[in-house]
Amino acid sequence: MVQRYFVKEDQWDNQTVVIHGEDVHHIGRVMRMEPGDTIICIRSDQVIAECRITDISSDEVTCHIESWISEDRELPVFVSIVQSLGKGDKLEQVIQKGTELGAYRFIPFKADRSISKWDDKKAEKKIQRLQKIAKEASEQSQRTHIPVIENASTIKEVMAMGETFDAKVFAYENEAKTAEFHSLASHLETINAGDHVLVVIGPEGGFSEREVNTLYDHGFQSFRLGRRILRMETAPLYYLSSVSYQFEELR
Repeated sequence: MVQRYFVKEDQWDNQTVVIHGEDVHHIGRVMRMEPGDTIICIRSDQVIAECRITDISSDEVTCHIESWISEDRELPVFVSIVQSLGKGDKLEQVIQKGTELGAYRFIPFKADRSISKWDDKKAEKKIQRLQKIAKEASEQSQRTHIPVIENASTIKEVMAMGETFDAKVFAYENEAKTAEFHSLASHLETINAGDHVLVVIGPEGGFSEREVNTLYDHGFQSFRLGRRILRMETAPLYYLSSVSYQFEELR
């Protein structure tokens, strides 16, 4: 498999791509590539090129563009995941696997019952780490888009974001406990390819009553993810897999 690298727009010039940063180490030291080897370069506007390495130094890799590539690897629906903060590395797991499954954006969520707390003083470093995880997952899964990782948001800030989306929903465990439930299938029938969807996932302890009322008051629709209660890190992956099946495998 040809290695893929996301390269910033200012590093492209006519038929040449010059790679800087950590990818230089990966190309030269980890993959042990040499001039003449081929890689795939992806620009932030999803322009893709097959490139031949012409020179490798300690701080940059120079490539010649051999051909342009047309790919359709992105999920047809733009899904933004509002992921409640969880203990340990759960947020990292969600971002890595969610990126592989096609998520468009991630917004960490300071839920009332979140066990883990977001340290605003360390936010920039934290987001950089999460963005790196998303970049590597995008390269591994051969995507053309790297999901953006936003700063952690409160319920009020999430509600303000919701005004710009075509659909906004939240996975609610109480929907799995009643015969009068809103199914994921019924939700998927209401969205179309090209829609932007905002999905809110609760923490380990579930949404607080205040959060549920706030979500409903701002036009969010609740739905269930099957008959079982899922872990917070499993729920967004279930949703993304279902969207992929609905819009990519059934059509």
